[in-house]
Amino acid sequence: MTKRKTERRRRTDTLFRRGRRLRDVYGLELAGTDDAYAAHEARVAATGVTVDAPGLAVARGVDRERIRGLAYTHRAAELVGHGDASVESARALLSAASIDRTGSVAVRARDVRSATGVSTREAEIELGSVLTDRGFSVDLDDPDHVLCAWFSGETCLLGWQVAESVRDFSTRQPTDRPFFQPGSMDPLDARWAANVAGGGNERRIVDPMCGTGGFLIEAGLVGSEVVGVDAQWKMTRGARENLAAYLGGEYEILRGDATALPLRDDCADGVVVDVPYGRQSKVATHSLSDLVSGALDEAARIAPRAVVVADRSWAEAAEVAGWQVEERFERRVHGSLTRHVHVLYRS
Repeated sequence: MTKRKTERRRRTDTLFRRGRRLRDVYGLELAGTDDAYAAHEARVAATGVTVDAPGLAVARGVDRERIRGLAYTHRAAELVGHGDASVESARALLSAASIDRTGSVAVRARDVRSATGVSTREAEIELGSVLTDRGFSVDLDDPDHVLCAWFSGETCLLGWQVAESVRDFSTRQPTDRPFFQPGSMDPLDARWAANVAGGGNERRIVDPMCGTGGFLIEAGLVGSEVVGVDAQWKMTRGARENLAAYLGGEYEILRGDATALPLRDDCADGVVVDVPYGRQSKVATHSLSDLVSGALDEAARIAPRAVVVADRSWAEAAEVAGWQVEERFERRVHGSLTRHVHVLYRS
């Protein structure tokens, strides 16, 4: 048995014992192509998340409402079984499963990243046949239950869909907002940052260099109370205009210095910030190095978590400011820009 198969079998054995499904085990269909990045965000809405195959993860439990707000998870399913990446394996899993549901059903099969060559149409027909034999009716438009069959690598995850993320990010592209400036972050990555920084209901998220307000829009849409600070009047006016368009009146925008925030200690649950790019950048009276170092100091004063995005690593400066680096991701934007995404927590 190959090392890869041995590791996959070990992970499977922690979730399934002698072919029987353990309780409260879920599959996650991840979005994007960086599974570590997607899984990191998924952990805000699920426990025990482990990447199981390209584009797929398993988890011990999920917060169904929080799944709806994730950027890099498509959907979650309560697992029926875990097998090899073939229609035959999926059918065997379903045929052997105990099903305590009734009503109408639709089967949705996915060849994740088009990597296995499995016929999703055949899978849907075969699995649908098993279910109709058990008394289910088929309703492709508005079913009572959706059975997901996900194929990737050497794996098939089969389960009942329990939650699906809201994929409306295209409606908030930076160029479509009332106020636009070049360099604004895509809503998908802004949502990822807001979630990982601790955004959510009854949480306060602060962006000390808020620019056009992209982070704050996404944090607000997952229920956070949002506060933005920027040194430029132009940006504070523009951010207010953008937040009014997407959040109504639930926000606060201040003009201020990121190195001396007009906020009290420990007033926030998380900080999100996209620092200026460019080796020669100067902002107001600060050099870029002084600006970032001062902003990291202030972020540590007001919140226990932060997501810092930059065009280089600021990990050393973060540690000097008292942060621990939980994770760092590199996200290629184009040939001349790779974003460094730092996930920080206060020690």
